[in-house]
Amino acid sequence: MANAPTGPAQYLARFSEQSIACSQYALTKLGVDRSHCSLKIDDYVILCVPFQFGFKRSLFLASLSKEELTFFQRYLNGIVGLSIAFNPAGRSEPVKFFIRCTLSTVGQMKDRENVGLFVVDFKSTPDELVLMLGSFLEQQDRLRFQYNDYGKTMIHITPETSKILGYNMYATIMAPGTPARRIQVVNLSSKGVEHLEAAGAPVRNSGFNVAYQLFFQKYRISAAGTVESASRLPQGIVRTVSSLSYSPELVEIVDDYWLKARSRPSQSQ
Repeated sequence: MANAPTGPAQYLARFSEQSIACSQYALTKLGVDRSHCSLKIDDYVILCVPFQFGFKRSLFLASLSKEELTFFQRYLNGIVGLSIAFNPAGRSEPVKFFIRCTLSTVGQMKDRENVGLFVVDFKSTPDELVLMLGSFLEQQDRLRFQYNDYGKTMIHITPETSKILGYNMYATIMAPGTPARRIQVVNLSSKGVEHLEAAGAPVRNSGFNVAYQLFFQKYRISAAGTVESASRLPQGIVRTVSSLSYSPELVEIVDDYWLKARSRPSQSQ
């Protein structure tokens, strides 16, 4: 029987066709140093920012005029160099890479004037970069499992549970075309929220799409929500229960909460 792959090989076996969208969260978790990211094309050095990371192909954004983008079209399918640095957690020194790539695409980003999109294919991917990207994707797999698992139990929001969560007792809801309204979160999980709004708030229909912002000490979380039920209480206050889309930041916070809560069995949950 063949041995199971280990190290970089195991990540390539599992994730080689996957990519990482470079959200603020992903860039922070990976430790990307956005001040040290550039493409060297011939004698030109273009400062850029990661847009999507992959093990074989990555995408970068750069501030360039239409004329400059047209100029760089002449280097399509040529060899370029990617310089990028990371500051991973627990490392005292940055990790720097210079990677030889093929320039596959140069074009303007859709709906973004003077923003160029560069697609590069790696000639070879450094093992350390494979480990960093693979470790991140492995963590995301775990968080997606926890998103479903922790969605089964609501956390009742009290001053004590807010302290454990690191919740700042501030949250808002926003619907298309309307300003954000402050809400009082009553119960929260990785997959749902129950909250109250002051008298005068609309009673939203089931299936209505909304956007939430939840303010924690660790993150300010933006999450898409779908109203499951809403009703007006006798005092005029509106009670709403919504499902929440996957937010890795929220799953992390809920995971930390349950770890702390289990170690403090006498505390209310």
